[in-house]
Amino acid sequence: MEEEESSGFWVHEEGVRAEEATNMPSMFERATKALVKEIGDKELKPVKCLLNATKICRFSIVARKKAHSLFWELPDIPLDVSLLHILEPGTSAPDGAVKAPVLFSDTVFKKQQAGGNMDAGAGVNFSEEATQCHGSSFEYQIVTTPHETWTELQKRKLRGPEPSFLEACQKAAMNLYVVTETVELIKDTELKDRSSGSIVGKFSVNLKICGKSGGQRKGHKVSEKKLTVPQGSVLAYKRKQLVIKEEGWDILHISEDNRKTFPPGFLCLNKWMFLEPGRIPNCFWQDCKHLQEEISRKIEETQLSKCTKGAVFSNIQAMLGDRKALQDLMGMLEQKPLGHLSGPGGIILNELQKNSDYPWGKPKDFILYLLKAIMVLSDIQLGLLACSMEKKILSQQRDLVRSILEPNFLCSGSVPFTLNPELLAPLQGESLSITYGLLAECGLKMELNSPTLAWEPEAKEPLCALYGALCILQHLTEASAPPGGQDWEFVL
Repeated sequence: MEEEESSGFWVHEEGVRAEEATNMPSMFERATKALVKEIGDKELKPVKCLLNATKICRFSIVARKKAHSLFWELPDIPLDVSLLHILEPGTSAPDGAVKAPVLFSDTVFKKQQAGGNMDAGAGVNFSEEATQCHGSSFEYQIVTTPHETWTELQKRKLRGPEPSFLEACQKAAMNLYVVTETVELIKDTELKDRSSGSIVGKFSVNLKICGKSGGQRKGHKVSEKKLTVPQGSVLAYKRKQLVIKEEGWDILHISEDNRKTFPPGFLCLNKWMFLEPGRIPNCFWQDCKHLQEEISRKIEETQLSKCTKGAVFSNIQAMLGDRKALQDLMGMLEQKPLGHLSGPGGIILNELQKNSDYPWGKPKDFILYLLKAIMVLSDIQLGLLACSMEKKILSQQRDLVRSILEPNFLCSGSVPFTLNPELLAPLQGESLSITYGLLAECGLKMELNSPTLAWEPEAKEPLCALYGALCILQHLTEASAPPGGQDWEFVL
């Protein structure tokens, strides 16, 4: 057979998409997570995107919406507002204590090999080798706020009249937090990510356009990404809850799980929003069974037409690469009356409005539950989830995640366990890589060629959110298969 050389782009389209999904803008998030883990302070929250790294600073306010779940919390939303903006001016600017500079370096090198064969109208045998190297070196300082500063700030009153943004946050049922400590870069830093892959194989493929083709393929692809993080960027932060009271304001230096920024009835705004209990911390009685019951209840309480289920599934998939579009849809669903959106989010809103035979709150809460589970996931996971939806492996992934949560849900330490081989069997090749990527981003240390790994307690919350998203999405696809192979309305 004739031998051909290739630049690497001959890999089938799904493979390219999966590769791109695992290499989404993740360098910064990967580096900040590693830094926080090395510092070892569990109150520190890593900043997950470079845009937020330039928005967050000491005394800035971040918001968090209700998660509609007992098992996960939504990520913080940085606001373009500082505590100092909503307080009356003082005689002196607040200062902070700065610790000595620290240097942190982290380099990871991975090499994986895989082989296999496929036969879907074609005979293909291949072997593949891939290497990836990414690293970061941060020179940073931890900026803290001494107790005396808070005592001085507490003497200042809220500006009058009441800042309008507080009213907007109250209407959206948000809790607000003030950034009290930051981990900041001392100088510009360059992050690097280099990956390469090669594949050798024999193939015989029937191509509809070009006729039959066969031969020996060799391909090699190298990609390198660099990202410069500017001096002063915040890599991680601590925050404390802000409470607005009739007589003023306060910062909860000791967390109180059920406290709200806006107490019930404050300013007499939308009291109905505060009747629902807050998020309950995980208790001894909460286990994987209770998580499954929560998800089942959301599904059973909602009645959507098949057309609406199909539209929701397809258009959620279309938005997984755009976190802002997902946030915009959440915002519109939380409004009353609803607003308007273009693109995939607009189609979902229109479809929900067609379900006028059912109480409006149930379908709306059902979609919000799904969106808020998705929003817990990282950008890398959103890309991998889109691939999973296209490859129709959601049910296999759902069962695998459940098998991890069930025996480990109440474990408070690192415990070794083995993935069920029967659940791994349907997930081979690219599907297995996608699934392992989803699990690794939850905080589990995954090795592609090994089913043995260790449970990490910090992985529970993202795993619960991933499980919730997989269950809801699989429910939508099971109940919404279009007749005659007709595609649902889908916006790119």
